[in-house]
Amino acid sequence: MRPYQEFIKEILIDEPTLRSRIKELATEISRDYAGESLLLICILRGALPFLVDLMMELDVPNAIDCMAVSSYGVGARESTGNIRMTMDLQTNIADKHVLLVEDIVDSGKTIASVLELLQTRKPKTLKVCALLDKASRREVPVPIAYTGFVIENKFVFGYGLDIDEYYRNLPFIGVVDLDKYFPLE
Repeated sequence: MRPYQEFIKEILIDEPTLRSRIKELATEISRDYAGESLLLICILRGALPFLVDLMMELDVPNAIDCMAVSSYGVGARESTGNIRMTMDLQTNIADKHVLLVEDIVDSGKTIASVLELLQTRKPKTLKVCALLDKASRREVPVPIAYTGFVIENKFVFGYGLDIDEYYRNLPFIGVVDLDKYFPLE
């Protein structure tokens, strides 16, 4: 595995800025759900660090569950548009306040499909919290209740976002210099 320093173009969002914004989001969510309990649903794998940091900052009782969906082929950098669930929830969400925690909303197709599916399970409320929103790439309208950062159309990695399944562990969000990045063989 090559060190990311060989192909990083810039650090888009540094660790202190991420931590600060997550605390702000948690404060807003805690205010909105005061007196209620909340079920956080993590869209695996990219949203995992965000979910963990967010739940630690919440002041309302919360439980978690995870689901895995994909619209990307192996090694692909663009969505195929075909959404498939690879792991479903273990929790019955009927009559619960549900917050879907996502790392990045791009075209909106994946998250729209997940919302449509979860709505059929009759939650009391269902909202989306996205760390990153590439609003300029939206093809399907998605109601994002809580947004960490609106970003430009850049290929980003770190803090849960991967490149070929690596670099999710970085504490910041960086931009890939596509002229310098070559996939791992």
